[in-house]
Order: sequence, then structure tokens, then C-alpha cells
Amino acid sequence: MNLTLSSTTRGALAMYMQQQAGMNNVSPAALAQRFNVQPAVQQRMENAIQLSDELLQRINVIGVTDQKGEKVLNGINGPSASVNTSTSERREPASLHELTARQYACEQINYDTFISYAQLDAWSAHPDFQARVSAQIARRVALDRIMIGFNGTSRAVKSDRSSNPLLQDCAVGWLESIRQNAAQRVMSDVTITARDMNNAVTHKGKYNNPDALVQDARSSLLDEWYKDSSDLVVMMGRDLFNTLRLPLINAMSAAAPNTELMAGQLITSSRLIGGLPVYLAPFFPADALLITSFDNLSVYYQVGALRRLMREEPDYNRIATYQSSNDAWVVEDFGKCALITGLKLADESNHED
Repeated sequence: MNLTLSSTTRGALAMYMQQQAGMNNVSPAALAQRFNVQPAVQQRMENAIQLSDELLQRINVIGVTDQKGEKVLNGINGPSASVNTSTSERREPASLHELTARQYACEQINYDTFISYAQLDAWSAHPDFQARVSAQIARRVALDRIMIGFNGTSRAVKSDRSSNPLLQDCAVGWLESIRQNAAQRVMSDVTITARDMNNAVTHKGKYNNPDALVQDARSSLLDEWYKDSSDLVVMMGRDLFNTLRLPLINAMSAAAPNTELMAGQLITSSRLIGGLPVYLAPFFPADALLITSFDNLSVYYQVGALRRLMREEPDYNRIATYQSSNDAWVVEDFGKCALITGLKLADESNHED
């Protein structure tokens, strides 16, 4: 069914299109042809994307000039202090950053969206109409970048959202980059002792609890100079966190005084695993956790490579924005990562004797 925009919406949309055209030094009619977004406008758009999600505000979002090149931020490659009082042997400086897997490559990602006539009509009466349209686009890009970061495993010639609903085939994300470039930082197929709702052991796993797992991964997988870093966190999904903590919380004695208060305090205090704060990341794989710091994860975008096309598509009752950006998901220092995958509670098939 073909719909038409109300006169109020049509006017608001025309003002939005004029604003977009003016910012990019093109005519409103030229918006329907693919154009390069001005770098200053791109920076404002990137700021809006970053501000639309908490995680993107914590990690690095970095504009780079070259589509391919060396990572921007340097990790640490061990100690640099030394002593040499010899008069015949030269001093040997130490590299300040890791020497492996230092390259990045920004590749085109399409962030194509539309807003229906019905939604535009609903927003047209609001004075912040233009901000609402821009905010919705920015929010979607932010969520997609996070989804690719935690779930991307490859780059397809043509991606398929029906088969890869978590955008697994759009690009190689952070976790897959660790698997491919730093397999020694990965612990796979780990079992944790399973407990019933009274916190009694039902099946014994390799680790008695998640705290022991995190402490072991931190000690065995991180570079020595990162093991005691004060900025380390455990990133994981909400469902896994609840699965690991619920038996402990549920087992609190009903006869104990102030049980509900104690349970609330325990939930708050239990946002630590293995002595590290837990960050519940959106779209994080349900069977994994990552020990690292926020500033070790980056999204790079190529400055000047943002392209857009905006047009009305009345046959579909919508306004479409076709937008592409050259992006890369970068782990700055693999030595500051410990990735646990295939994590599950022990059962009859995998319990430890």
C-alpha cells in the first residue's frame, strides 16, 4: 500500500534534507547521488555514534588517514631498563611495542537504513525532528559496530543477515582477531563445576568456580607486565553472568535476617570475578569471556571515506539512507588479552572425575 507524507512531515523532511545538503556543500537534489561526506561532518557523525553507546565511549574510536597501515596505539613489549658500563659494547635499546600483527586494514562496511513514512509522521510534530532522524541512524551504526566487534569472523563477498544475524560475515572482529593472530592467548572448551539452586555440586568441572578460571587465565595468558594492570576487566554477556552467579545468590538461607537486603548487596558485590570488575557487553557470545582493558580495543574508520546517498523511496513508503564507511576492528596489544571460549557448566558428558 502506497502512503503519502503529511504536509507537516514533508516540510520537516525538506528542512532535514536542506541541512544535510548544506553541511556537505551539495544541493538537496545531489543527496540522491552518492557523495563523499565532508571530513568535519564525518567527525561530528562519528562523535554522535560514539556518544550513543556506553561501550564505544570506553574503547577507542580512531580516525585514520590511510586505508591500511600500522596500528595507531602502541602496546608494551616488556621491560626497557638495562645496565651497560662496558666501553666496548654498545647499549641495545628495546622496542616499546609488540612486533607482531601490527597491521590494520579498513574495509567498506555498508550501514544502509530506512525510516518509514509512519515513523516520520510520528516525529514531525517534535521540534527535534532532525536530531531524532540523525540519532536513530547513529545509534544503529553504533550497535552494528559492537555486534561485529564481538561476533565478526569473516568478510563475505555479499553478507547474509538471515544466516548471520550477528553480522558474523561482515568483518573480522576483536575476538576472531585474537583467535587468528594470538592463539596462545585463547583457552578453549572450559568447564566449570555445575551447582543446583541450593549451590550444591552436581557435576565437577575443570574449574570449581569462575573466579578460579579468571585468575588462572590472567596468570597464564597475559604478558607478565600486564597481569597486575589496574585497568583490566572481564567482558562477558549478561546471560552467562547470571548463569554463573544465580546458584550462589539463590542459596542464601531463607532463615537469614534481611535476606533480600543481603541478596541485593551480594548481587552488587558479585560484579567482580577473580578480583576483576565485570563489564556486561552487548552482543557478547554466550559461551565466552574476555580479560583485557577497554583501551585495548579500537574501531578505526578512514577519514574522508564516508559516503552517503539519501533518497525518498515512495514505492516502499520510506526514506532510505545508503551509507558506507571503511572500518576496522583492532586489538591494540594481544599480550593484554585472555580469551576463554567454549565455556560451559559441567554435565554428564564433560564432567571431571
